[in-house]
Amino acid sequence: MGMTRRTLLGSAVAVAAGAVTAPTARAAEVPSLWREFSRTPLTHPQIPYVGRAGCRGGATRFPRHRVVADVRDFGAVADGTTDSAPAINRAVAAAGRAGGGTVTIPPGTYRIDDVIRVDRSNVVLKGAGSGRTTLYATKNLTELIGTYGSRYGGDKSSWSWAGGLIWLAPRARWESLVAAIRAKAWPFEGWTGNRRDEWRTLTELAPARQGSWTVTAADTDSLRPGALVLLRLADDTDHTLLEHMCGGGPGPEAYFWDDKTKLTSYVPYEWPVRIAHVHGRKVTLERPLPLDLRPEWSPQLTTHVAELSGAGVEGLTLEAPETPQQPHLLDKGHNGVVLQCAYDCWVDDVTVRHVDNGFGLVAASACTLRRTRVAGRGSHHPYFCREGSHDNLVEDFTIEERTSPAPAGTQLHGINVEGLSSYNVWSRGDMRMGTFDSHRGLPFANVRTDITLNNNGRHGGDASAGPLFGARFTHWNIRVTNGRAGLVKIDGLAPYSATVGIDEVREFDQIDVPDFTGDLHTRLELYGSAEAVRPRNLHEAQRRLDGVVR
Repeated sequence: MGMTRRTLLGSAVAVAAGAVTAPTARAAEVPSLWREFSRTPLTHPQIPYVGRAGCRGGATRFPRHRVVADVRDFGAVADGTTDSAPAINRAVAAAGRAGGGTVTIPPGTYRIDDVIRVDRSNVVLKGAGSGRTTLYATKNLTELIGTYGSRYGGDKSSWSWAGGLIWLAPRARWESLVAAIRAKAWPFEGWTGNRRDEWRTLTELAPARQGSWTVTAADTDSLRPGALVLLRLADDTDHTLLEHMCGGGPGPEAYFWDDKTKLTSYVPYEWPVRIAHVHGRKVTLERPLPLDLRPEWSPQLTTHVAELSGAGVEGLTLEAPETPQQPHLLDKGHNGVVLQCAYDCWVDDVTVRHVDNGFGLVAASACTLRRTRVAGRGSHHPYFCREGSHDNLVEDFTIEERTSPAPAGTQLHGINVEGLSSYNVWSRGDMRMGTFDSHRGLPFANVRTDITLNNNGRHGGDASAGPLFGARFTHWNIRVTNGRAGLVKIDGLAPYSATVGIDEVREFDQIDVPDFTGDLHTRLELYGSAEAVRPRNLHEAQRRLDGVVR
């Protein structure tokens, strides 16, 4: 008898769930939520489908490019005193002109007095390993680029959540951002330029449902397989798009959206995606639709600024001077590694030390951060994910305990997500400080799984940025070492979401109330059973289902 899709899916579910009789402190258990999800993985009301999160659909291996440059041939010197930033940037530019390739940084300590810009597609900056190659960054972004104020007013420094001393971004986009900052014309940071006007419509789209791989276009003349496009969804005057991101129903319908001006500035929702196939008017995407497409939201595919693609940073440590952490929101920009307007890019085996902010995803999508580490005197945002960043994967990550006490007036967040960012995954983490930070701005459909956490950070977020959570947030197999519930046990906070297999916790320190009234339609399962839940890692289990969900 031939194997049906249901047979294949059933077999994959069994493999993904793994053996349920493995010896543990408590017998391993498969929650009913997993069984439900495996039947409807693309449309489950509480758990998002993230099986294709990360670079190249979550590929376990990154592309390997031939070596085309050694930074020493461009003047870099591993003596810790010679400014090697110009040489490294020249080597990256030369690799870009050659059509891509690997730029090597041999073992040693290289002083850098400027931003390292990975701004050419298919270029990989590769050290000899995070324990062997060090870039010692002597200056911060305020010194190098200038004061960066907030487009929302006040005296905040945007270097508190933007920019890196290693900055992966397309060359033209980086230059336009720097020009705007120096002109004090505080920019939008995403895919459609500093004023969100650098785009044009490619085609209108017919209605479709969340989870669909194929959409129907009015005109496919400008669409080609392999091309990166933006799915653009506007909101209507009743804010039904924002309600949909929250799962819909009486709670979101009763919420007052009109004064949430920071949140509404993030709309339209822009989701980058590659086209897989075009057949007649049918367009198949490389990932399933994140939301419904409804006529009232004017769904369309559009152009965007040129992306950075196929680029990476590997095998090095970026270290800043051990200066005291600045007061909250006044960071000067001793920041680590940031990916911006990047797609299918990656960071692997990279440590940042003594930074204000560690690793950032800013309007970045389909990127992977693997084997990354934040160390040293303590950071404001060890990891931040904002400005509409989607489908990213952060795995095998570590936030070390700070090496010096936090100065008065500073703040510690953790693994941050905000600004309509969706379908991102944090997996296999060791968080010795911080929290599962939401900065409001209605992030939705994100997953944190298989993480050990000393939950001692605090979340942020302006009231005008709206709700802490949208729908389909999932926390799965979370070991909380200090018993604090805040932003980890989310069954009382996040609508249409799931908390599965976490340690028993209690409320103390920062305590939140739900943004929405009434039944949140959330699920809590295997509470007090961290490590017993099977599958142990929700993302890995979903990735094993990927071949049979279409």
